[in-house]
Amino acid sequence: MAKPLLRVQHIEVFYHDFHALWDVSLEVEKGLVVSIIGANGAGKSTLLNTIAGVLRPSSGIIEFDHKRIDGWMPYQMVAEGISMVPEGRRIFPRLTVLENLEMGCYVPKARQKRDQVLKKIYELFPILEKRKNQFSITLSGGEQQMLAIGRALMSQPRLILLDEISLGLAPLVIKNIYQTVKQIHSEGISALLVEQDIQRSLKACHKVYVMQSGKIRLEGRPGELSQEDIRKAYFGV
Repeated sequence: MAKPLLRVQHIEVFYHDFHALWDVSLEVEKGLVVSIIGANGAGKSTLLNTIAGVLRPSSGIIEFDHKRIDGWMPYQMVAEGISMVPEGRRIFPRLTVLENLEMGCYVPKARQKRDQVLKKIYELFPILEKRKNQFSITLSGGEQQMLAIGRALMSQPRLILLDEISLGLAPLVIKNIYQTVKQIHSEGISALLVEQDIQRSLKACHKVYVMQSGKIRLEGRPGELSQEDIRKAYFGV
């Protein structure tokens, strides 16, 4: 059987003296959407930040497309094909929409296809083209989330990490954002999605991991896991 695109094996992560992740392992197969669900403080964002190179594991292995990448810097991850949409969007408020998008294509391979990729982003999010000369601080919350996703896609990733993309958004906007996730997947981009919303995550993914207190408590395909098993793993009861 072919190796998964991303493989995380037995990683441990500390914030100074705080043990944040305990023996965490997961896999993301090429072209699939994988969800990580759990309550606040479960370790979901810590896990994504570790995969993205923002944090470094104290032990364990992270492999991407047959290469060991734990210990790499974030810019190396982006160049290799891993891009992240961080929690809270973290756009550049005093830059225009276009300037924000251009920040996502600083790696050489992305710069070479800047106009081509930008056209795809505008097809995916027409409102961004309409507002391309506006400062991003003037956008609505949903538009800012679209911009954050668009910026991540500008680097032409093979794997996109999505951290709480529905947080603080209206239900209709969330629905539209998740339709975008489906479209991204349809183009062959793998996705690792962090969410607190159990039902929405289960509908969007091919495989789910449930985290609680820095550990993976449950994993499987959504149709194979009972609501009771997920609830117990989510709340640790």
